[in-house]
Amino acid sequence: MTPANLADTVLSAARAVFETRGLDVGALPATTTVERPRNPEHGDYASTLALQLGKKVGVAPRELATALAEELGRRDGVKSVEIAGPGFLNIRLDAAAAGVLARDIVLAGSAYGRTDRLAGERVNLEFVSANPTGPVHIGGVRWAAVGDALSRVLRTAGADVGTEYYFNDAGSQIDRFARSLLAAAKGEAAPEDGYGGDYIAEIAADVVKAEPEVLSQEPEAAQETFRRVGVDLMFAEIKKSLTEFGVHFDTYFNEKDLHDRGELQEALDRLREQGHIFEQDGATWLRTTDFGDDKDRVLRKSDGDWTYFAADCAYYLDKRKRGFERVVIMLGADHHGYIGRMKAMAACFGDDPAKNLEILIGQMVNLVRDGEPVRMSKRAGTVVTLEDFVEALGVDATRYALARYSSDSPIDIDIDLWTRAGNDNPVYYVQYVAARTANVARNGADAGLTRGDAADMKPELLSHEKENALLKSLNEYPDVVARSAELREPHHVARYLEKVAGDYHRFYDKCRVTPMGDEEITDLHRARLWLNDATRTVIANGLALLGVSAPERM
Repeated sequence: MTPANLADTVLSAARAVFETRGLDVGALPATTTVERPRNPEHGDYASTLALQLGKKVGVAPRELATALAEELGRRDGVKSVEIAGPGFLNIRLDAAAAGVLARDIVLAGSAYGRTDRLAGERVNLEFVSANPTGPVHIGGVRWAAVGDALSRVLRTAGADVGTEYYFNDAGSQIDRFARSLLAAAKGEAAPEDGYGGDYIAEIAADVVKAEPEVLSQEPEAAQETFRRVGVDLMFAEIKKSLTEFGVHFDTYFNEKDLHDRGELQEALDRLREQGHIFEQDGATWLRTTDFGDDKDRVLRKSDGDWTYFAADCAYYLDKRKRGFERVVIMLGADHHGYIGRMKAMAACFGDDPAKNLEILIGQMVNLVRDGEPVRMSKRAGTVVTLEDFVEALGVDATRYALARYSSDSPIDIDIDLWTRAGNDNPVYYVQYVAARTANVARNGADAGLTRGDAADMKPELLSHEKENALLKSLNEYPDVVARSAELREPHHVARYLEKVAGDYHRFYDKCRVTPMGDEEITDLHRARLWLNDATRTVIANGLALLGVSAPERM
């Protein structure tokens, strides 16, 4: 028994108690969890299983807890079990059972933290999806960091994930973009409803370079050329920026394909079959109010043009047809009103909105310099772009800073803080542990210290209170990852890593790993090296989930 399988041991003990007492084994949960008590004096781990099951099977929780404590006490690796309050179980492990975790983590390597908590779930995760009318701005940068981290967390928890970028290459915004490019190429001011900024002039020049005859074309043909070529150039820039940021999508989906393949009509026909379509004032409507929307929605206008919402319906149906049972969409703060209509749309298709569709709303981000927000406005040409963010902070700090906070909270990212080489900079604090653990291993090797064979490790020697605290933290990693996946909140991983970093620093200060001078290398040195390297494994694995490097030197 090790800390990693303590929850299974508790459940196994409960099964033995139930069988002995003739209780309904079917009342046992498939899985259970153990937690670290807030007060370390209460034990290493705590379980509330007796409280959860007592009333269910007609046994007083404390009585059930007493039986569970007796059964657990007979299990290898359990030092003691105490009952607290109405039926809490406070469990202490012996040093050998706790220490073996360090060896298990090192042997597992990059696989440590992987679970099957979400096995069998097929998830389509759409994020960023910025219109190709300008560079990825600050809001999109947040979703790039959070969305990519979430995709990694979901996969680590066992889900089958497909990441997707919805490429809006149709509609009025693209028309305004094309007119803006044409005006810039002619040396004219941007249209009143158009886009400004240096990037417009740069792309316009590139279009002219690619299509030298474009300015001699008729206005309508010239605008179409600027639309076609300009959108391709803009989107190539977006993809390049995201790739350099470490974000890769499994699918780039073009809205125009929905129109060209007739999928909007297919979606309308499906909704009509479901009985939720009606005609009014020459337009075709979807009766979303039947499912809680504040008003019904137009799918096709009286002039025959499709609405954006019609494309949303077709795109959702396309994802479901591709086998994704759960569609997760990340949207900006200004899209909060989409939730009701999108949930209603899913219900109109006959889906369960609570199961098949999730919409995550991200709040605003301010990049702060000298205590003042750096202002942004895509059309005014002062947009804060992904490149600006990375230039100011670097890729690692940008990704960590944006993934560190709950996405439903507005945040200020202070350039001064996140570029500082100090412990108040969270990414530096965590990465420093990655570098320090690597340095300890190098120094150990120089002194002739190696871990040795796994079978020869003496886990019982890791009995110091700081070693015990660090082991407990390392044991939490798989559950942190699984919980982050279930809650769709990768920021829990970042906060956890900072906690591990603190526990490691305290261990490092009190428990020397490498021998000093001519000091003899002992089994304790080797055991501590296992713990040192286990910490690096967890830090590296966790940082990888956030798309952040684990440096060997700083």
